[in-house]
Amino acid sequence: MNTSGWRAYVELLRPPLAPMDLALPAASALLASFAVTGGLPPLVPFLIATFGAYCAITSSYVYNDCCDIELDKVGMPERPLPSSQLSKRQALTWSLLLLAVAALAALYLNPESFLALAGAISIITIYSAWAKRRTPFSWIFVGLSFGLVPLGVWLAIEPAGILKAGPGLHPAALILAAMICITDWGFTNCDASRDVLGDTEKGIPTTPATYGIAATARMVLLFWVIGVVLSIALGLSAGLGWLYLAAAVLAGGWILLQSLDFVRKPTAERGNLLFYQSANYRAVLFAAIILDILIQTAMPWFG
Repeated sequence: MNTSGWRAYVELLRPPLAPMDLALPAASALLASFAVTGGLPPLVPFLIATFGAYCAITSSYVYNDCCDIELDKVGMPERPLPSSQLSKRQALTWSLLLLAVAALAALYLNPESFLALAGAISIITIYSAWAKRRTPFSWIFVGLSFGLVPLGVWLAIEPAGILKAGPGLHPAALILAAMICITDWGFTNCDASRDVLGDTEKGIPTTPATYGIAATARMVLLFWVIGVVLSIALGLSAGLGWLYLAAAVLAGGWILLQSLDFVRKPTAERGNLLFYQSANYRAVLFAAIILDILIQTAMPWFG
């Protein structure tokens, strides 16, 4: 395959979101082991869980692009599918390959993790293939699906005892899942705000297209307020240290200021900016979890 073809496949993975999409499962895996045992997970299962979850996340991106080709011709015509850099069949094959890798990783680590993956994929498929075109509240499906991602990673590292022997589900696992679910509602509505022109033209009833960007911005702010509170509760419940808690407070204050600015300037351009700011915020938060745990456990992986 030529170089431009490979670039198109990579573009479907949303490279600007890669720091967030890799840091989320990595932080979830470390947090699971740290909260339950006070230590780190074995390195190989950690790497498998992180890469498998990344493949699951990006598989959903690719499938969503397959469902939105006509829509993206209006809002994002340079994307690989509307610009005909790849065919829909090629993209669907790519999505299925990523999903297969994720499924194999989950099955290898823990069948409970595979059940979480199956639930997440089923929900996000309903969103992409049906809900997005039927209801202004389709973002509920996205949040529920992505909330299952850290839960699935957690179960891969620390089984809950449903299908495989384990100590039960730690409260931090549920707080983490809720935090990702609710903040993803804000994240997804920022994404919809930047695409409001194409959605309106194609009759896609997203919240911004139905109720306006101003109302959407106020809702996004509410989701981020809840998310920041949950991020602090997560640190306290999992026994994370001052490094993480300081990052949660400082980064949380910053994202709330950005969300307030979106309320003051409810435009597609500001929604687009907040979309990427939100991704960066979550990447920083997950990185703080990783660093805090590695410091507390004296980084035994590295000698």
